[in-house]
Amino acid sequence: SILEINDLNPTAVVVSGDLTNAGYRQEFEEAAEYIQRIQCERVMLIPGNHDSRNVGYIHFERLFGERYSTLDFEEAVMVAVDSSEPDLDDGRVGREHYEFIHETFAMAEGKLKIFVIHHHLIPIPGTGRERNIIYDAGDVLELLADTEVDLVLSGHKHVPYSWKLENMFIVNAGTASTTRLRGNTRPCYNVIEIEEGRVRVFRKYPFKDREMIVDFDSATHQYLHYEEVQGDGRPGDRPQRRTMS
Repeated sequence: SILEINDLNPTAVVVSGDLTNAGYRQEFEEAAEYIQRIQCERVMLIPGNHDSRNVGYIHFERLFGERYSTLDFEEAVMVAVDSSEPDLDDGRVGREHYEFIHETFAMAEGKLKIFVIHHHLIPIPGTGRERNIIYDAGDVLELLADTEVDLVLSGHKHVPYSWKLENMFIVNAGTASTTRLRGNTRPCYNVIEIEEGRVRVFRKYPFKDREMIVDFDSATHQYLHYEEVQGDGRPGDRPQRRTMS
């Protein structure tokens, strides 16, 4: 996947958590070696619940820097927050970070606003109990709606899926770096293209094809193209996109 990513020559690369299995130093150091192979100046990383086990967040900060970060470039502004809790699978953003999120997006008028978090903000089918949603999901969703966030990127349970909630698209990533896959889910990652007010999200299967899962106008948030995506078409696959209002 890193070879493919480098061939894309991306403006930015986002890793939405779980670089390790148990948060140990040697795991982080191995992950850092892989991350260093990515040929991109803007790499945004946040820890996942696995990374915060065994006080792993101290290794994250040593190797990758702050657990809360922003990226600002011509087309978009991105805000990434750490939703993990030490030694717990549950997550939260926390009120102490709401002002940081609000102020950053408030200064981003005219740009695509992208929020990055490890845990789910809304339920994802096929991921088990709803403990995968952060404790303060309702408050965070209200905050993101108030600041007119366009796109939310998350990970956690390795199940690719997308929702539209009012004017916000929530896209959950799969995984291309582990065989811990649920059901018929295939290894994959997302590619986001932003061009002239159009935002397209593709699901890319390593060294294979890709399929478009979201395509919308960033000004009106209307779909420019829509079709149900059925994964790889094998029995047991679930529809991969839903709209809510």
